[in-house]
Amino acid sequence: MPIVAQSTETTDWVSRFADEVIEESERRAPGKPVVVASGLSPSGPIHLGNLREVMTPHLVADEVRRRGHEVRHLISWDDYDRFRKVPGGIEGVDASWAEHIGRPLTAVPAPPGSAHPNWAEHFKAAMVDALAELGVEFDPISQTEQYTSGAYREQILHAMKHRADIDAILDQYRTKKAPAKKPQQAQKPLDEAEVEAAEGSGAAAEDDGSSGSAGYFPYKPFCGGCGKDLTTVTAYDDDTTELTYTCTACGFSETVLLSEFNRGKLVWKVDWPMRWAYEGVIFEPSGVDHSSPGSSFQVGGQIVDSIFGGKQPIGPMYAFVGISGMAKMSSSKGGVPTAADALKIMEPQILRWLYARRRPNQSFKIAFDQEIQRLYDEWDKLDAKVTDGSALPADIAAHSRAVRTAGGELPRTARALPYRTLASVADITAGAEDQTLRILSELDPADPLTSLDEVRPRLDKAEAWINTQVPADQRTIVRQEPDSELIKSLDEQGWQSLRLLVDGLADNWSLDGLSHLVYGVPKIQAGFSADATAKELPPEIKVAQRTFFALLYHLLVGRDTGPRLPTLLLAVGQERVRALLGE
Repeated sequence: MPIVAQSTETTDWVSRFADEVIEESERRAPGKPVVVASGLSPSGPIHLGNLREVMTPHLVADEVRRRGHEVRHLISWDDYDRFRKVPGGIEGVDASWAEHIGRPLTAVPAPPGSAHPNWAEHFKAAMVDALAELGVEFDPISQTEQYTSGAYREQILHAMKHRADIDAILDQYRTKKAPAKKPQQAQKPLDEAEVEAAEGSGAAAEDDGSSGSAGYFPYKPFCGGCGKDLTTVTAYDDDTTELTYTCTACGFSETVLLSEFNRGKLVWKVDWPMRWAYEGVIFEPSGVDHSSPGSSFQVGGQIVDSIFGGKQPIGPMYAFVGISGMAKMSSSKGGVPTAADALKIMEPQILRWLYARRRPNQSFKIAFDQEIQRLYDEWDKLDAKVTDGSALPADIAAHSRAVRTAGGELPRTARALPYRTLASVADITAGAEDQTLRILSELDPADPLTSLDEVRPRLDKAEAWINTQVPADQRTIVRQEPDSELIKSLDEQGWQSLRLLVDGLADNWSLDGLSHLVYGVPKIQAGFSADATAKELPPEIKVAQRTFFALLYHLLVGRDTGPRLPTLLLAVGQERVRALLGE
């Protein structure tokens, strides 16, 4: 396929992978769409670590699209996986739900109160909405639909016919087990038996298929009696495809023709490489949990080649994504923060940027605490540098991938006021829109804000952060009455500092003006100009400024610290500031 629009971003990891993917696709499947893939298990809240499984191929696919190539980004929903355990923290889901363990996720009821038909659809829905907000274009594939429709029938029969060959490949790793170590949290869906084997829990089925007196089988039926996968294949005939199994859970047993039977699936270590060959996947990343000897990715590379006649995708191992300071009161039900949680407090461009600016093998943290304010400051500085042409090429590339896709620009805040300012205002006003507009319109009298729509959605994100992530004891509550005792106790210098501030309010009533004023008062008291720079001032001035700031915070909000003073003063309003400062 000809390149119709060469990307200008050629200095970042995304472009380098795009080069490899295009070259590999033209070698393997010339003239066909480039196929990249992700896999997600809707067994519970799909967390921000799982999001890297999607964002890595998305960014690469988007770069390939920018160059004019047709791309399919497949997201395989592993909704035919078994319900492995009852997750904690999900409202209405208690120990009684253990009765569903072993059934497909699509056969488990949705959590109480959900509008979705089953467990898998409930947790898929939140992720689908988040991906839409993030501008991620993808082709969804339900593994329940694939297996129950018979789409993989030929592949299943082929795997069963070559079960001895699969068993021989897997046996290479069974005899070379690495020393036991604590299992890492998976960021890629795993077969239940694989997890149990890793944890040494003595599962009835091995991590790579069923073995017993009848031999090894890479296929697990779901029981016709209880619907669970606690089954053992006891006989199979390659010629007739007659398969007999028994269920250890309920005792049910039946004989079926596998050529007509659609209630079961290949075990994970065979299922994954089967899909690579079936879909012709060129690029798919995998988590670090697949980098160990005998892992699904390593074993899959041999199985896809020797059993299914396909090739293993290219793609990096990606590092884990950490979380900085998420408040317990707002974590997703299930205890892990999701993309939906992050998008409540940050714009999609910021979240995209976090995944785009770090190479997949670099770990990073997503801030839910005060660090989000610093993150936004960093983003706004980058945005300004990109606008004036002073940003570095790699930073320009990451910025471009954050703000737009091949399909166009993502919606963004028209007037991007500092996040920390918006958060402070939301904190002080408790969301009162009339007060919020009054304060924000006074930030820059030369160009006053006329509507809150100009600062949305950033304002909404900042307000959500204040309401969900800032503990109640750190919220700002402006005093109702002056602290008369503190005011009476002030010495002459303290009185003078307040007088200088009050006298300058009217002439400096803007964000920049008040910044100049509050920093300038201690300078003037020390005999310097309010415009004096740090190089012109002795170190004691900084001490005097901190003392003055602490006094103002005590008089205004009864604490040592609070929102930035210029913003706080604007929020409180001139008349109320004068009253609280003892005028």
